[in-house]
Amino acid sequence: MNDEYRLPFSVYVLLSLKDNNFYVGYTTDLSRRLDEHFQGRNTSTAPRRPFVLMHAENYLAKADAERRENYLKTAKGRRTLRLMLAESLVEAANRSPERLASLTAR
Repeated sequence: MNDEYRLPFSVYVLLSLKDNNFYVGYTTDLSRRLDEHFQGRNTSTAPRRPFVLMHAENYLAKADAERRENYLKTAKGRRTLRLMLAESLVEAANRSPERLASLTAR
């Protein structure tokens, strides 16, 4: 894709299947950043793995992405995410390690 049409700043939301909490981040290389989280190469999130990517937004302006990231990290932003992603959270719950363990124990 032509860089002229690329939105270089991404805000992303991960759900920890271990503690059922969100991790909200910002990056200029979403693929690389997700790989770091999923492979445990990020010290702040490694103990909270596994994760599911729940949501991502792309922005042209860095300031817009940073503003959105900061909002999503507030209590109101997290409530908004839980409302926005209600059905996706149900789907993610079906992928939780406890749920997977209970299915394989049968």
